[in-house]
Amino acid sequence: MAVTGRKEEEGKKMNLLYKSTRNAEKTVTASQAILKGLAEDGGLFVPEFIPKLDVSMEELKSMTYQETAYAVMKQFLTDFTEEELKNCIRNAYDDKFDTEVIAPLAKVEDTYYLELFHGATIAFKDMALSILPHLLTTAARKNNVKNEIVILTATSGDTGKAALAGFADVPGTKIIVFYPKGGVSRVQELQMVTQKGDNTSVVAIHGNFDNAQSGVKAMFEDKELEKELAEAGYQFSSANSINIGRLVPQVVYYVYAYAKLLENGEIEENEKINVTVPTGNFGNILAAYYAKQMGVPINRLICASNENKVHFDFFRTGVYDRNREFILTSSPSMDILISSNLERLIYTIAGQDAEKNARLMAQLREKGSYEITEDMREKLEDFVGGYATEEQTKETIHDTYARTGYVMDTHTAVAAFVCGQYRRDSRDETKCLVASTASPYKFIHSVMSAIDEKYADADEFDLVDELSRISGTSVPRAIEEIRNADIRHTTECDSDAMKETVRKILGV
Repeated sequence: MAVTGRKEEEGKKMNLLYKSTRNAEKTVTASQAILKGLAEDGGLFVPEFIPKLDVSMEELKSMTYQETAYAVMKQFLTDFTEEELKNCIRNAYDDKFDTEVIAPLAKVEDTYYLELFHGATIAFKDMALSILPHLLTTAARKNNVKNEIVILTATSGDTGKAALAGFADVPGTKIIVFYPKGGVSRVQELQMVTQKGDNTSVVAIHGNFDNAQSGVKAMFEDKELEKELAEAGYQFSSANSINIGRLVPQVVYYVYAYAKLLENGEIEENEKINVTVPTGNFGNILAAYYAKQMGVPINRLICASNENKVHFDFFRTGVYDRNREFILTSSPSMDILISSNLERLIYTIAGQDAEKNARLMAQLREKGSYEITEDMREKLEDFVGGYATEEQTKETIHDTYARTGYVMDTHTAVAAFVCGQYRRDSRDETKCLVASTASPYKFIHSVMSAIDEKYADADEFDLVDELSRISGTSVPRAIEEIRNADIRHTTECDSDAMKETVRKILGV
């Protein structure tokens, strides 16, 4: 009798369900959450609890990236069969990455850089967007979806190309990406507008990333549009980090990095590390927080911002305030004032109180700001905020190269500066892992002019071979491909015309 009861209990544990951050009543399976992208009430899907790793670090340290991915993701995506999940992982983490280990670690002086930019679009978004199309199409089959799935995405630069590359010509899907005209690097823009695939559409909006993101969220919440699409045989889903199918794969590389530091003898068993993440939409650092909740010995989560320091101010004051000037910087993927994924953390520190979270999100929408309670602030002790100015970012790239020969991109430089500043100010000697989120080739003009001002007036593509020479690295395939590629997407629209543009693209 006791054995049966235990088995039933284990069965219940195995089935991890998801709730909206704004409605505690309704639960969905992992595959349903991935399919929907955003909850019907505008909330984000979160697991009812963060599962614990069921393998030891001793076992994890000898695992490949793919094996680690299965060990982590099976805990979150419990309605996927072993065969389904392993098939998704196998199709995602293959030779589209230019290094066999997928996410190598580079030790530079006393800091470890987790290089997340070895995928098809040379940015960390590849780590999740290589697998999301496979998770999504598997989820559609599991739930007997007959509609064509329309991936609707706003990008501040990297998500767009990674999503386009992931979904290009995937049967049963279309993808529409909106990006801010003039708000991304030249390489980022060319990567998107040269994208092949009969099911891909790219639209430049006249506005900033927050306008694009707000427009996309409004379409997800538009019931009339949902009905129109259904009648035409379509349904929306998301490739942004609001989709839990984007967030879960990001947890993997923090687990993997810790295990590899252990295997390489860089840390002792159970030794805690600090993790510094350049942060825009908060998904990447939230994944590190989830890894910590799963049992990875992480001490501090250091949230690094650029001059759009909305997170830094939030962690310092408890007030989230987007009512400020939007600054275009050399780290455009972090040029964000409305941080979608922070809502998942707010829900958590509110004690999973969906009503409380919904009230705060309504204040953000109506007034542009909200303030958390003292109790909630106390639950943020894992987090530390910091920011780097444009000058500090530039100096970090220059000085690191001058001392070591290691070249980092602008976003990684923001994190490296904030990591160093935290160490100096706190005198915390805990070993630190920095999430290196993009290849220096992706932001080549900013990187090269930081290394030497003589490059400031050079053409971006003239600098490619020079960067290869001074860094001793090969030019990534992603750069070679766009050097002479044809422009395929030229659509532009005002930010208030996004819905009409989608209707036109879909012929609705």
